[in-house]
Parts: sequence; C-alpha cells; structure tokens
Amino acid sequence: MELVTGATGYVGGRVLERLAREGRPVRAMARDPSRLAEVEGVEAVRADVLSGAGLEAALEGCTTAYYLVHSMEAATDGGWSFGERDRRAVRNFTDAAKRAGVERAVYLGGIAPPAGTTLSPHLASRLEVEEILLRELPGSVAFRASILIGARSDSFRILVRLVERMRLLPFPAWRRNRTRPIDERDALEYLARAPRVPEAAGRSLDIAGPDMLSYAEMIGRIAELMGVGRAPLGLGISQTPATSAVVSAITGQPLELVRPLMESLASDLLPRDDDARRLFSLRPRSFDRAVEHALLEWERAEPLGAR
Repeated sequence: MELVTGATGYVGGRVLERLAREGRPVRAMARDPSRLAEVEGVEAVRADVLSGAGLEAALEGCTTAYYLVHSMEAATDGGWSFGERDRRAVRNFTDAAKRAGVERAVYLGGIAPPAGTTLSPHLASRLEVEEILLRELPGSVAFRASILIGARSDSFRILVRLVERMRLLPFPAWRRNRTRPIDERDALEYLARAPRVPEAAGRSLDIAGPDMLSYAEMIGRIAELMGVGRAPLGLGISQTPATSAVVSAITGQPLELVRPLMESLASDLLPRDDDARRLFSLRPRSFDRAVEHALLEWERAEPLGAR
C-alpha cells in the first residue's frame, strides 16, 4: 500500500491519478476527504500532519508514503510562519511513519540556488523538510525541481496569465536568471518510479528538463506558443514586494503564494547534475512540448483569452 499526503493539492492529486492508473494499491490522505476527487480503487482517509491527528492510522500497512504537503500561507493567528508549519508537519509525519513501519517517503521540493546565495524562506523551508525526511526515514527519495510545466501548476499559470493579460511585459532584474523547467508528466514519472529504483534510496536528486532558459526567455517562448506578440521591458531592479503585489493583482493569484515564488527567482536555479535522468533512464520532454501540452489541457477546462 502507498499513501499520498496532500492529495487535494496539485502534485498530490496528479500523483494519485498516476499511481491509480497503474493499478497500484493507493490510499489518499486529506484533512477533509470530501474534497478528494473520486479515483477508482483509491481509499480515502482523514488525517492532519499539522496536528498529527489520524496520521498513524493513515500510514498503517503502507511501505511508501508520498510526502507532498507544503505551507504557503502567511503567519497564522498562532504566529507560525509557513516554515514553522512545514517543520512541525514533517516531524509529526516522520514520527508516525516510524511507528507504522513505513520504509520510505518520496518528496518533491525545490532546486537550491548556487552555494553562497541567500535562500528565500520558501526554498529554505523546502530544503529543511528534505533534510528531516532523509535523516528520519533513511530509505526516502527526495526530488528537487524548479518550475513544473502543467495546466494546474501555480508557477506556470502565473506566467501564462501575465502573457495573456499584459501587452507590455516589464521584466525585473531577475529576468536574466536561468533554470531548467520540467514537464509535469516527467516529474510525475520520477515520483511514480521512485519506490522501484533501489539506487535512489536515501538520495536527494535534482530533476529537470533538457532546456536551460532565462525567465525572460521562458515567458517569451510561452507568448510565441500562445501565438501572441508581447513587448519586453527590462527593469534594472527587482523590488520583489512591490512586483509580487502587482503580479498577484494581474494574475488573480493570492499574494501569499506569489511572493514566496518570486523570492525564489533571485538567482539561477539549475540542477547539480543529471544523476536522476541516468538512474531512472528517462528522457525528459522539451520546454516547447511541455508548454503545448499544458496549454491544450488548460483549454479543455477553460478558455484562454490570448489564444
């Protein structure tokens, strides 16, 4: 049996669908199981990583647990930042997993910037969660990715909405920073295969697509693939607090989501190596192919004004 935490979220929901299609015994965990999409053959359970309620029962009989829980909200009434909530949640999870005899966790976090670079709170929290999982459950596999290209990916949706709604695109100083975005389908394949690749156990692995692009190049390619002309305007400063407020207003995405994501763009986010591709024998799809697939799926659910 495999448990998927965060099953009502973007990645958790996609992993759930992927495992179920393969016919694997899967249990979906959520604080409110009524919010779970109905997937044939999937058992729904109620549990909360933050309070710890129901965790041991949810993990009982599982050999693998997909840990796909992230906090993005601002500080709560109790004063906890999202980093503090992440820390509390993963410790509750690993304690319960050890008591339940779970062999491994599979995790997806973020690619780290170059050594010596100040980490954004968002990335620092993701890396801390990875460290705790690998220390407490040594058979775990931790993946790191930058931007996932998919119709439901928050990062991708923000970029598409900017292209859709702005004819003049002001690019802050971080526009030159580079990354290697990955097709959602490839990221899901890594996650699904992780329990079946013994060489991956106990490792932190960066996963990435084949194309290295600056953020400006990425947005330009999205505009081209959407068939629209957009004029870039380079700015010499970043001003992340002000820029993120503007982006939030334009895209309709919550500021508490946009700001941490934009803070993570302050430097290159490139994989340390291509070990994951070799270990898993995967040939990741190109950026253009990933975008075209994501846009087609998006348009099956809702129209895009710029297309």
